[in-house]
Amino acid sequence: MKAMTIKQYGKHTPLELTELPYPEIGEHDVLVEVYAASINPIDFKIRDGKVKMLLSYQMPLVLGNDFSGKVIQTGSKVRKFQVGDEVYGRPRKDRIGTFAELLSVHEDDVSLKPDNLSFVEAASLPLVGLTTWQAFHEVLKLKRGQKILIHAGAGGVGTFAIQLAKEMGAYVATTASEEGYTLVTALGADKVINYKEEPFEEVLQEYDAVFDTLGGDSLNRSSQVLKPHGKIVSVSAVPNGRFAVENRLGMIKRIIFSLVSRNITALEKKFNVDYHFLFMKPSGDQLESIKELVEQGTIRPVIDKVFPLEEAQKAIQYVETGRAKGKVVLEVKKSL
Repeated sequence: MKAMTIKQYGKHTPLELTELPYPEIGEHDVLVEVYAASINPIDFKIRDGKVKMLLSYQMPLVLGNDFSGKVIQTGSKVRKFQVGDEVYGRPRKDRIGTFAELLSVHEDDVSLKPDNLSFVEAASLPLVGLTTWQAFHEVLKLKRGQKILIHAGAGGVGTFAIQLAKEMGAYVATTASEEGYTLVTALGADKVINYKEEPFEEVLQEYDAVFDTLGGDSLNRSSQVLKPHGKIVSVSAVPNGRFAVENRLGMIKRIIFSLVSRNITALEKKFNVDYHFLFMKPSGDQLESIKELVEQGTIRPVIDKVFPLEEAQKAIQYVETGRAKGKVVLEVKKSL
């Protein structure tokens, strides 16, 4: 099969088109013919070696963290799916590799794709959808009437997050450039801050939650907009000691993460807020819930550009510019 792989970690390591053997499938796996896969920041973070403390891979490595496609084979104990099913999903972190013609994935990490979406549209949703779902439902426990700041509302995660927050009844503020204003407003944002012209922490006050997709200075300033005991959940900053304890990562990693997050911990104490780092987990059940919202018309995918599989390197470089509005998707196989 054809796949886009890297041979080593490194920011300047190119993705190369490679011929690989067909993947093996276990008794609880489905073999999926991949029709589309989306680009996510975790792809180039893995390429750069920035998550080696949490994830370690053998080379050559097929990148790609979510997909849509058709089931072409099932393991002996698979009960949820059958050959011919159109599915979408996010494989487990030790089984990534969706930038390929075929993917073996555990049936629990897959859902039937939304009926009203193309394969390209469906592939844009699993990672951003699961990330946002878990941030809002499991960490923030977002409630109707609460106020949330969603950073980078016109980005891949942000476009989904605005829609889900509105569906949950929250008041949504977001940061965006002038170019992204029309998009985030159409998605339901109640207040838009042009981050190039005004500091969001001087505009927003007494918020219940912040969803951070940027890290860095934006995260550091986010504590100032929260009420006492407000919560920040980040998918782009660094894990802290609490994350290491909750995930049973061992004493050495607890110490390391406590040290690298000490600035965030200091801000937690100064502003009396709670910081959480989210490392999303695959869930076919949650994808089924997202599917229902999509089919109801509550949430729609936002696609910026589509590239063929062979141009995955160009697609990743485009996402790295930060200019994409919504998701960038690789079309692996054209559907009829």
